[in-house]
Amino acid sequence: MRSTCGSRFSPPSCLGNEQYSPTRICVEPVFYTGGSAILQAGVLTFRRMKTTVNPLTPEATTTMVTSGIYRFTRNPMYLGFLLILAGWAIALSHLLAFVILPLFVWYMNRFQILPEERALASKFPEAFTAHKRSVRRWLGLLNSQASCKRSRLKKESSLNL
Repeated sequence: MRSTCGSRFSPPSCLGNEQYSPTRICVEPVFYTGGSAILQAGVLTFRRMKTTVNPLTPEATTTMVTSGIYRFTRNPMYLGFLLILAGWAIALSHLLAFVILPLFVWYMNRFQILPEERALASKFPEAFTAHKRSVRRWLGLLNSQASCKRSRLKKESSLNL
């Protein structure tokens, strides 16, 4: 007799062994763990700087945070959520789950990040402009121009010694 799970929201053990390859079992937790760590690093940095974590009130920001994880990405909390969603998409192994990822990025850029950036630009015009020039919005990698400029300045200063 064939076993059924009874619900489309059943635990993974009901989905069949073919969906849980060793590669997927190893990759999925990396996204969950990495996303959670990046998200928590963003929250902890905000708390350390004693500024609001509430994304619905960017005008309540008291400090322009550029330290910690914010040296590598301007939006670590949203990047963390994206990585967690990517882990979820891997777990589901369904095309629709992967389609949600770029939609999430578009939605967050349009309806959350842009309003936050406007609030930061009006409250901290010079600090935000400098931060925006040197740190990317999502990828967490330094802008190539800022990185090259820093490398060039380091080389020049070491030559002058």
